Amino acid sequence: MSKVQRIGLIGCGNISQSYLSRAKNFKNITFTAVADINLDAAKARGAEFDVPAMSVDDLMASDTVDIVLNLTIPAAHFGISKQALESGKHVYSEKPYVLTLEEGRALKALADEKGLRVGSAPDTVLGGSHQLARHLIDTGAVGTITSGTCAVMSHGMEDWHPNPDFFFVPGGGPILDLGPYYIANLVQLIGPVKRVGAITSTPSKTRTIGNGPRTGEEIPVTTPTTIHATLEFEQGAVVTLVASWDVWQNDLAPMALYGTEGTLHVPDPNFFGGALRLTNRAETAELPDWDHPLGVDNREVPWGMAADYRTTGLADMAQAIAQNRPHRCNDAYALHVVEVMTAILKSGEEGKYLTLTTTCERPDALGIKAAQELLA
Repeated sequence: MSKVQRIGLIGCGNISQSYLSRAKNFKNITFTAVADINLDAAKARGAEFDVPAMSVDDLMASDTVDIVLNLTIPAAHFGISKQALESGKHVYSEKPYVLTLEEGRALKALADEKGLRVGSAPDTVLGGSHQLARHLIDTGAVGTITSGTCAVMSHGMEDWHPNPDFFFVPGGGPILDLGPYYIANLVQLIGPVKRVGAITSTPSKTRTIGNGPRTGEEIPVTTPTTIHATLEFEQGAVVTLVASWDVWQNDLAPMALYGTEGTLHVPDPNFFGGALRLTNRAETAELPDWDHPLGVDNREVPWGMAADYRTTGLADMAQAIAQNRPHRCNDAYALHVVEVMTAILKSGEEGKYLTLTTTCERPDALGIKAAQELLA
């Protein structure tokens, strides 16, 4: 079996540029096609990266594609992933993996039947800082994790995104859009979730677009935009998650985990790197040497530099196919994250705690040597 997997990308929106530009970091994937429901968008993105553009159906039928990279809007994830599997191709999806448990289970059954792989973002959990957090937890630096806090808050996407409609309908909102980064990281650090409870609200019923040709247009909001949730993990930890697009400013840290022997302050899981802080009980502790290649800053952002190695999960899946081993951003892990998120929203609707029906193994840690082996 070839060590290099050929990737066909479907969905040539903003996120496609990140995947195509970061792919050069990895040695076991190559992009051989791009497609979009809007063929002009596919042609423009293909020309930008010197990759052939084609229709969605032609990409699905192409014998130059081994893995379909599904970068469509969330509502289309299931349909495109299903079509890819039916076409005999592995599939890796942008987050959220799917929007319901039923969709995820259907994809798993189809993939198992055809002997194919399914994977899904987010892969930021494989970044250097989050893998250092994993190493510290696994080696007992903070003892047993007993509780934690997470916060992801802003005033939403309408000020900068020219077409923000999909953020504010079912399938969007801060839980399904940003929640995957936080919940996936919690699961890889602590383990699977046992039950959840939440209070949700939608303070503003409309949003006004602030950028692009539709500036000034009002769009409806039909999904919760402020969520306060409690997650009980199978190993006993209880974590509070606050996610909101109704906040102008806050000073809350993105993630903190409290253990029997200390505290671990984890940087924003929307990024691969960032400053990690550890205490030994109440005193600040030194971090171990951790020269992880996926924590090195390589992208300019409004506040400075950040580590961005998007495509790591796809590259790991490609390597796993060649090595016949499990891939880290796998479907069981992704589906458990989906159930956590959808259960949070359902709990907010029903006003009661909900016990989850799925579980998963923590994905294998991606240590320094394993990360180096992925890179070109």
